[in-house]
Amino acid sequence: MIKRIEKLREKMLEESLTSFLITSPYNLRYLTGFTGTTGMAVITLDDAYFITDFRYTEQASTQCEGYEIVQNVGPIFDELIDLIDEKGIPNMAFEEAHVSFKEFVSLEMLLETELVPISGMVESLREVKDELEVIIIEQACEIADKAFSHILTYIKPGMTEIQVANELDFHMRSLGATGVSFETIVASGVRSAMPHGVASDKIIEQGDLITIDFGCYYNGYVSDMTRTISLGEPSQKLREIYDIVKEAQQKVLDVAKPGMTGVELDAVARDYIASKGYGEAFGHSTGHGIGLEIHEGPNVSRLAEKAFVPGNVITNEPGIYLPGIGGVRIEDDMLVTENGIKRLTHSEKELIIL
Repeated sequence: MIKRIEKLREKMLEESLTSFLITSPYNLRYLTGFTGTTGMAVITLDDAYFITDFRYTEQASTQCEGYEIVQNVGPIFDELIDLIDEKGIPNMAFEEAHVSFKEFVSLEMLLETELVPISGMVESLREVKDELEVIIIEQACEIADKAFSHILTYIKPGMTEIQVANELDFHMRSLGATGVSFETIVASGVRSAMPHGVASDKIIEQGDLITIDFGCYYNGYVSDMTRTISLGEPSQKLREIYDIVKEAQQKVLDVAKPGMTGVELDAVARDYIASKGYGEAFGHSTGHGIGLEIHEGPNVSRLAEKAFVPGNVITNEPGIYLPGIGGVRIEDDMLVTENGIKRLTHSEKELIIL
């Protein structure tokens, strides 16, 4: 955590900031290691403080390396105000997306310190994963791969999508996951044309194409994988779009490297799918960053001008969706390295017919 604090201090110096209030739970975990539910951090150019109540002081003293632990007895913002006054801090950045208007007004009224709204400073640091973060994400991806292998032995005609989703979720927990990355998507038959068709009461039937988009939390970090399978032989049209999506996804894997922008990488999949006549059927971005959150930077989209650097972990998930017919999406997680990319999810991508 010390290295992460020092990187934030470098950014603070660039912006002439003398302190930074951290309240986002994801940024708190990133900068402090704290896994509890109540707390905030104040990082100055020389010191670091973690404020929490009696329930978490012992936990914080163990997890928050490099921080002085401050216990609040009354409201936590009262303790923050006392700390700022005591230390004579001239200005304090705060995460504008994570401090309510009411909290801001209260601080502004009671402090002489200048309050500086900041957006994305810590998040930009989180985009580049360190070695430990990569190891944990790889473990989350391994759980997803094992869960996919299990679910292939479980799916049968007559089951509902919710039954399949629940089995997948429970199995990931049995493998060590602490939760799911997001509400598991199981979309079968014509529902597979819905990119975010979360599991429903629909009964899975012979001949259905089934898109399964899922992932898990492991030690605070996520995995995110999609596979599309077929329960029986699919129609010629569905097999056609499956092959196109698989090829588009592989083209992204083949060319991704540091220095490419999200726009350029998105175009690799998008242009190929368009060349096959399905451009309008691919309406979402090709990918996004993952880490402590299921959606974080950097992105792989038509608007993502930022160039990738080693340490970025991004998804690669092109798709084709035909209303009334069905849809296909194939997704892997991948790490940007010095030489290209390393694929982190390894499940089979040839069309699996059960």
